[in-house]
Amino acid sequence: MTFDQDLDTYLRARFTLIVIVTNEEERVLSSIKALCMRTKRPCVTWDVADFFSPVTDPGAALPSAKDPVSALDHIEKREGECLFVLRDFHDCWSNALARRKLRNVAQKLKFTKKSIVVITPAGRIPDELKDETVYLEFPLPQTDELEEVLKGLTVTPGVKVNLTKLGREKLVQAAVGLTASQAQRVFAKAIVTDGVLDDRDIDMVTDEKKQIIRETEALEFYAVRETPDDVGGLDVLKEWLRIRERAFSREAQDYGLPAPKGIALIGIPGTGKSLTAKMIGGLWRLPLLRLDVGALFGSYVGQSEERTRRVLHLAETVSPCVLWIDEMEKALAHGGGDSGTSLRVFGSILTWMQEKTAPCFVVATANDISKLPPELLRKGRFDEIFFLDLPTAKERREIFTVHLAKRQRIANDFDVDQLARESGGYVGSEIEQAIIDGMYTGFDATREFTTADIVAALRRQVPLSKSQRETIESLRSWLREGRAQSASFQELRDAEEQFVPLDIGAAGA
Repeated sequence: MTFDQDLDTYLRARFTLIVIVTNEEERVLSSIKALCMRTKRPCVTWDVADFFSPVTDPGAALPSAKDPVSALDHIEKREGECLFVLRDFHDCWSNALARRKLRNVAQKLKFTKKSIVVITPAGRIPDELKDETVYLEFPLPQTDELEEVLKGLTVTPGVKVNLTKLGREKLVQAAVGLTASQAQRVFAKAIVTDGVLDDRDIDMVTDEKKQIIRETEALEFYAVRETPDDVGGLDVLKEWLRIRERAFSREAQDYGLPAPKGIALIGIPGTGKSLTAKMIGGLWRLPLLRLDVGALFGSYVGQSEERTRRVLHLAETVSPCVLWIDEMEKALAHGGGDSGTSLRVFGSILTWMQEKTAPCFVVATANDISKLPPELLRKGRFDEIFFLDLPTAKERREIFTVHLAKRQRIANDFDVDQLARESGGYVGSEIEQAIIDGMYTGFDATREFTTADIVAALRRQVPLSKSQRETIESLRSWLREGRAQSASFQELRDAEEQFVPLDIGAAGA
């Protein structure tokens, strides 16, 4: 059901207190007015600045109620059918008299044709009002509404428009996830920047959108530049992703395929879990949103749950997208000393992952498996669980090749086979650091760095597989027990006997 249909149903069912959570007051008032005009319901607003104001009947005589208690007293005494919209009334939650009066009025209106709508940017209400209240979400504008916003600007005299049909579609799509006011400001900025609106402005709208999304504090919009060529090894995972590359297309929907839910990347730190998440956005050409679970937690009661709800709703609005939940175990890092807030936040995320219908592909990464509850990793929330282990010799050769290429060096100028042998037990981030250390050596000697410089850097390092041997072995037992799929070709891993004790080879030297 649409917002208008939901609200109309609640009003016909005599729901007396409806809380609409949105930052778009002007837009929601427009929708309420249209509904009331269509259903011939009288509608009045009240706020602490302008008091009562008519919505559907401009000539109606209204009292001058200057405080919330007086306004509620008028609502209670008014005869006949009417919808009362209270703006910013959440500021009165702390007023015990206003709170009690609202509860009294909401109970008495059950036997009338009057209802109260509270428009608020925050979904928190006092406990004593929860039983009287029904929540209603006001969705962000979709492409058809954003198209109308754009059209309203482009018909302004003097505005030059040079958009192709495809460019116009992409421009509107780039604004999905913004409020109507935000979209209007972004479009206006694109117009005045160079005096014309054309296909080049798509990137500007996308950049502005990144800044606005970043204001949520918990979400960050990532530019997708990484490709599978930027990730060494992990061939099983890459093949799994390649098969699902067209999963969000109309063709896949017509075939009857459901959109993939997501994957969990579990494993040793430094093996490329974060890089893989970025690579998925680039491979599938979808927006990549990184969710910082730690930033969801606020100091006020209900603030954490409210932030979680907003962030997940925004992700659905921007969809299809890739939602990267980095270090998932952080959701439980607050322990039991926060009155259960972390458990409620984590539960909200789990429920959303299970029930979501929007095409949001979740990529969850985790290093500390011991903090993850069993219900997180069961089928239904993720399509697959991949374990990223210590790289094989073949993967280490690829990792060296990738990182040398990133630094404008040709792999054939180095003995990559020797480097792969010397780096047994090293993860990708340690291999990258060895190359950087080798470059510093060559730079200091005013010459090109060599294989020997990298080998010397490797031998100076103490790899994680040695310094955290017990922890790493505990992580790898997950894969041995068959609780996840290897992200690498298992045949290579078996052939190299990767599960021998870690003190064999370079890692234990």
